[in-house]
Amino acid sequence: MPDTHQAPAADPVAMEVFANRLLSITEEMGHILIRASFSTNIKERKDCSVGMFDVRGRCIAQAAHMPLHLGSLLGAVRSVLEHTPASAMKDGDAFVCNDVFLARGTHQPDITIVTPIFRDGRVVFFAVNTGHHSDVGGPYPGSMSQSARSIFEEGLRIPVMRIARGGVGPEGRGSEVDEDLLRLIAHNSREPIERTLDLRAQIAVNRRGADLMLRLVDADGIDKVERAVDDLIAYTARRLRARIAAMPDGEWHGERWMDSDGLPGGGRIRLAVRVAVKGDDLLLDFEGSAPQARGAMNVAGVALEATCYYAVKALLDPDLPANSGLFESIRLSAPEGSILNPRFPAATAVRAITCNRAAGAIFDAMNRAVPPERRMAASHDSVPLLLVAGERRNGGPYVYLETLAGGIGATCGADGADAAQVHTVNSSNLPAEALEIEYPLLVDEYALVPDSGGAGRWRGGLGLARQVSSRVDGSLLTARGEGYLTDAPGCEGGLPGGLARLRHNPGTPGEKPLPTATTALPLAAGEAVRIQTPGGGGFGAPSQRDPHALAADILDGKVSRDAAERDYGVAHVQQALANWEDR
Repeated sequence: MPDTHQAPAADPVAMEVFANRLLSITEEMGHILIRASFSTNIKERKDCSVGMFDVRGRCIAQAAHMPLHLGSLLGAVRSVLEHTPASAMKDGDAFVCNDVFLARGTHQPDITIVTPIFRDGRVVFFAVNTGHHSDVGGPYPGSMSQSARSIFEEGLRIPVMRIARGGVGPEGRGSEVDEDLLRLIAHNSREPIERTLDLRAQIAVNRRGADLMLRLVDADGIDKVERAVDDLIAYTARRLRARIAAMPDGEWHGERWMDSDGLPGGGRIRLAVRVAVKGDDLLLDFEGSAPQARGAMNVAGVALEATCYYAVKALLDPDLPANSGLFESIRLSAPEGSILNPRFPAATAVRAITCNRAAGAIFDAMNRAVPPERRMAASHDSVPLLLVAGERRNGGPYVYLETLAGGIGATCGADGADAAQVHTVNSSNLPAEALEIEYPLLVDEYALVPDSGGAGRWRGGLGLARQVSSRVDGSLLTARGEGYLTDAPGCEGGLPGGLARLRHNPGTPGEKPLPTATTALPLAAGEAVRIQTPGGGGFGAPSQRDPHALAADILDGKVSRDAAERDYGVAHVQQALANWEDR
């Protein structure tokens, strides 16, 4: 691998143009994957990602979808190259994998397709995509069991395998999908038709990406494109190192707490990080984080890598191109046997929650390294999961899966965003209309949660509530999230955000709270579950909030009068409402 630190400077304008040409290819691949897929989780929620890699396994572009999926893309390409050297691949091959330990995946539902791109008889690039499939088997629908204690309880394990074979046909130029392997994967799912169609879409999308990449090669020539890739990666590394060098030398410590390790009987657990800067060297060290979780909260290595790359990019240079120049400029360390570097056969199904909390710890540490005007209160730092599965009225199986948004932390000068995904997760919400059309479910409520944003000079973002009821007997509910016990801290005097809640049959005589990790709870027709997501922390003293902003919050229903008087003071509330009426 070249010493990108010492590489000669390249024209930044040319690099920006070339980076955007690559990005446009991956963005088009992503749009096609979303339009061509069958499952709501990919076509509606966009729980998928695409990337382009070079023959050495370096990421050269990733579309702006799910930052956490970078782990699956990186791990898959590395594993494919170990399994089959580029020299042994054939034009038309495609590889499939998902396994956390055999193929460096991040959890089993993310199935990745890697397709080599040939030019003049040799591999020059790889088109790669991953999609979160709503079910890949295991004891419980959705393959996201909260009670899993090992990877063997989390669905089908797919090591690196060829799912399409090149070199077939009379001239050896054709490609054939391995229908037996496709059926094997599909029929280990509760929704085999969805798996088949989505996997075919993933295979086809990479072919389209190959065509687009070869057009670029045709236009510029392979030698020029490969030099531009080297220059782009070197430029990205230099640019990030310059951002690191601009920071003061020193060490800063951050932490975020989690409600549990995923199973009953355990207390809160800690995620800790030490951010060390010396010159242009940056180390993220997670020594002091909790031991390996008993449940499915563990984070495999590539998922932690993706989390750290996202956090550094977001904090130091949000416009930095997403490629291996970024990755090569950061050093990571996590103790083996910890929740952030688990040993086989750890369960990892809900690793995204832990990743978001780890990102929150990095943000907490960096808050101590920057002036107050650049600090940010904590966000909900969770991935609230709602999953309902069962049989449709016509007898076919269904698996509804959704991760929900929450409140974003306030910053100096701006309220936090209401009901938004945060950190490593960037999926869309599933529209109520699509949910009710696709599944035997009703959306009884979908709304912001008043008083859930932390009070402050700038208010934290609000969480949301979603209540879903079953229209058929025999449905099974699985839910998981964070922030039921641990709130999102405020910053510079701001108050923490509100806690999460999970209720069974809310508003009825049978209403009861549910455990934060609920797996396969039976729901009869007419029974409902309501999930309420956490809010973000506030920034600055509540007494300094602009009266007009406070009055608008109260009149819009985002903050109740009682909560406003409690957090902002009776006199401040009275003044704010009086000034509003005088306008």
